Amino acid sequence: MSGKTRSAMIFIVLMGFVSLFSDIVYEGARGVAGPFLLQLGAGAAVVAFAAGFGEFAGYVLRLFTGYLVDRTKRYWFFTLLGYSFNLFAIPLLAFVWDWRVAVFLMILERTGKAIRKPARDSMVSYAAKQVGPGFGFGIEEALDQIGAVTGPLLLSLILSFKSGELIERYHFGFSVLWIPASVSMALLLTGKFLFPRPIEFEKSGVEKSQPSRGLGVEAVLYLVAVGLLAAGFVDFPLFSYHMAKREIFTSAIVPLLYSVAMGVDAASAIFFGKLYDKLGITSLMISSAVGAFATPFVFLSDARTFVIIGVSLWGISMGAQESVMKAVIAKMIPPERRGFAYGLLNSVFGISWFAGSFVMGLLYQNWLGVMVLLSLLLQLASVLVMFLLKVRAEV
Repeated sequence: MSGKTRSAMIFIVLMGFVSLFSDIVYEGARGVAGPFLLQLGAGAAVVAFAAGFGEFAGYVLRLFTGYLVDRTKRYWFFTLLGYSFNLFAIPLLAFVWDWRVAVFLMILERTGKAIRKPARDSMVSYAAKQVGPGFGFGIEEALDQIGAVTGPLLLSLILSFKSGELIERYHFGFSVLWIPASVSMALLLTGKFLFPRPIEFEKSGVEKSQPSRGLGVEAVLYLVAVGLLAAGFVDFPLFSYHMAKREIFTSAIVPLLYSVAMGVDAASAIFFGKLYDKLGITSLMISSAVGAFATPFVFLSDARTFVIIGVSLWGISMGAQESVMKAVIAKMIPPERRGFAYGLLNSVFGISWFAGSFVMGLLYQNWLGVMVLLSLLLQLASVLVMFLLKVRAEV
């Protein structure tokens, strides 16, 4: 392993631990956001607005911040600014007694993610090119998911064992999150000090040989595939709602199933990321085709074994998406346009997922079979578009 490759791996692992501790903060908070707002007197419409608008606006904003990243090349500025909102908006909930302020902070946290995501993904992509894009993003996603599992479990333990009024327990839980938030920021500043110019990991003349400002036909095809996959990808809250409604599992078991899915996600990210470095986009085709069957397994049978299989398939697809999707961009798009490309990728995925989830929720009420079929067909259509892309260009 060369010195440059070793440095790239250190940077990837360092950024992975940034994700681990930051995920403890905001994934922990997301698990209790609804009940906390309820304690502050917010209604169901407010909770839905805070979650839906925050996610939607966060994804759309990434298109703009990705463009700014490419124009300014100030990767660390956008990363640090975004993480500042991301990390400290949530612990500030420890001092909040008004649901309006809480909603503002929750939306601010999502805005922070939109600000830093294109810049951060670009920096990791430069280092990942040294170790294999799929493997590099896979390592980062695996560490990220450890935090995603730890955060909700931590808040759950605090709420279960801390004495006092429920609102006081929520405030105490949020105050504990100052610790992982501070660790994450310290690691981030260490990364900036050690690696001030991550783009130097990827020295290339590509930017001079491709003056076109467009993304190309291959990139458009890829975005179509991503949009179809996201539109058909049922989110876990609908899974958990279905399990509770049909009484397949108790309310105490459902969070454990989510933890299982996140564990599968972490393993899948590394496996399919490594597979991408060998097979290209075929890796994403395989994981998407497998993950497409999560919906029928979960919704068409009340058998616990089938539901567990479905949740595991969902985790496989999620892990591959988080690693391979970004790795494809690293291979397809030259460095100087990658911030905008990641912003566009996230925007397409987020808007498609938001629209698809809304439609799936409507269909679930009266036409469950239609919902399952639509989810399956959209994801398999995505695989078909990926196959066309594979035939057209080696990605």
